Amino acid sequence: MFHLAADDKNSNKFGYLPAYSYLCTMILQKLSLINYKNIREATLDLSPKINCMIGSNGVGKTNVLDAVYLLSFCHSATNPIDSSLIRHGEDFFMLEGKYSWKDESDSTTISCGMKRGSKKHFRRDKKEYRRLSEHIGLIPLVMVSPADTFLIDGGSEERRRLMDLVISQYDRAYMESVGRYNKALQQRNTMLKQEEEPDAEVLSLWEEQMAYEGERIFLRRKAFVSELIPIFQRYYEHISGGSEQVAIDYVSHCQRGPLLEVIQRDRQKDRIMGYSLHGVHRDDLVFTLGGHPIRREGSQGQHKTFVVALKLAQFDFLRRTNGGTTPILLLDDIFDKLDANRVEQIVSLVASEEFGQIFITDTNREHLDKILAASSHDYKIFQIDDGEVTPLPHHP
Repeated sequence: MFHLAADDKNSNKFGYLPAYSYLCTMILQKLSLINYKNIREATLDLSPKINCMIGSNGVGKTNVLDAVYLLSFCHSATNPIDSSLIRHGEDFFMLEGKYSWKDESDSTTISCGMKRGSKKHFRRDKKEYRRLSEHIGLIPLVMVSPADTFLIDGGSEERRRLMDLVISQYDRAYMESVGRYNKALQQRNTMLKQEEEPDAEVLSLWEEQMAYEGERIFLRRKAFVSELIPIFQRYYEHISGGSEQVAIDYVSHCQRGPLLEVIQRDRQKDRIMGYSLHGVHRDDLVFTLGGHPIRREGSQGQHKTFVVALKLAQFDFLRRTNGGTTPILLLDDIFDKLDANRVEQIVSLVASEEFGQIFITDTNREHLDKILAASSHDYKIFQIDDGEVTPLPHHP
């Protein structure tokens, strides 16, 4: 880790070294899209720092960010059905991104294409991956979007997905544990649904694998959450002006004792229900504001502040754990429902040296101009209109 003493003269306001002093920055230099969602064809030559997408709602701003997201995670952030990503009336889509590491000569090209009725093909420098999981973590990325309110309003699976998304970007063994756990869980649930009494010995084998992998998953999630919490609280305090107290608690069945005992204790109840009631597939994060669940207590602005602070903390965490590479940051319509003071604090954060390449969408150019005025960095602005992408000149 890269923690410094709070009084170190080189520390930034969150107690860490500035990003540029120990990290390399992943830069998306050029993005090409063909038949992706509503975008027929576009090629964007991008700024290494700030890229702004402006336009009315529904014209395709988010689709550009979603293409960047897909090139990091091998799937869309908004639609799990790959065939739905192909533009209406077309037979295929193609994405290509040329990446480089700032201040280094190395570069790589990532592409993804798909024809209707066929599987998608994901390649690095024209060589297709055998498994998509091999790509995860190469291009670290954090996206903040309106859909993040599901972290507060949605079920526990949304919050587990957040933990899995972050940890999998720097710990491939974690992804493999999750895969083995899910397979064992699926097999156990299949046996629980059988009309005849399941084979106790075989059932025990699946339970043992669930317990073994589940406890490994629990330890990684626990370590991640314990480190994330103070970073998140500092971001929330900065954005809110320090007027509110927030907290995150990690809840898991592993906290009740050895997981194998917890799983087997209610085997008969699980048989009645037809699925597994206990395990890390039921883990959750409890979000509180002033000691009360934020789902019931917070305003829309407080909810938005909470998820923005959470995602910026996720960014900060990845920046220090993922091999020293600053993630790309996608900010999709993040200023809605926030008062002017909170917008100003977020603007001051994202325009600072702590962040690398940023993509921002907004319907309001005033917000973007504030960010650009607060930053001395290079920037580019693109107008999006009904799937057409047009570079705009800078304001004088």
